[in-house]
Amino acid sequence: MSDLRLEKEKEFHDQWAKNIDIEKLNVNIYFEGSTSPENRFIISKLGDIEGKTILDIGCGVGENSIYFALKGAICTAADISLGMVELAIKLAQQYEVTIKGKVINAMNIDFPDNSFDIVYASNILHHVEPIIALKEMRRVVKPGGKVCFWEPLKHNPIINIYRIMAKDVRTENEAPLDIAIVQEIKSLFSEVTYDTFWLASLWIFLQFYLIEKINPNQERYWKKIIDEETRLRPLYYRLESWDQLLKKIPGIKRMAWNIAVVATK
Repeated sequence: MSDLRLEKEKEFHDQWAKNIDIEKLNVNIYFEGSTSPENRFIISKLGDIEGKTILDIGCGVGENSIYFALKGAICTAADISLGMVELAIKLAQQYEVTIKGKVINAMNIDFPDNSFDIVYASNILHHVEPIIALKEMRRVVKPGGKVCFWEPLKHNPIINIYRIMAKDVRTENEAPLDIAIVQEIKSLFSEVTYDTFWLASLWIFLQFYLIEKINPNQERYWKKIIDEETRLRPLYYRLESWDQLLKKIPGIKRMAWNIAVVATK
């Protein structure tokens, strides 16, 4: 990946950070809310994290780090954007927990080998060279430790149309993952478990656009599903039950919007 592309990513997220109101953020919804199935899956596989050291790569505003800290973990919030790291520190203060913050390139993590019990990443691999970043995450996690992440997949036509439409709220070089990456991940780790999410439940995106007339370049749909979780909860759970049935059909999992992975070193 070129230095220019990394600089563009940094500038985009620094600019985004300037427009985020952390007073409105509800950290718990990002991990326990109905519309956060990826994090609900990851948490179910991690178990008790009290006292564990966690590196949160691509921390964004820091919702992940703060949630882990509230559960007793020792967290480092890391992002290529200084603006995002600074917001994460402020959000931690708002929730009265302590985290460390560090500016980090996910493909060259500035920590020694075997430094953390857990490395967590959300929506970062599709911004970088994913295998390079995964190898770095594996390097800095302790033997027996876990690398967990969730990312968008590239196969669903509805989401691909949305990506084309929502170009103003995305970076130009994003590259959603091919589900075949699971096989490469299995070659790097001793144990890998994963699931995919959002099939029938993608109706919510269509509802935003077709019925509620929400401009995808003015509101980030993937944030709106979290911010309006209470309103969307009954509909989401009905649709999620359909998703569970659909995923029993061979080959359908790849058509989901997101994949979540928990891998053991």
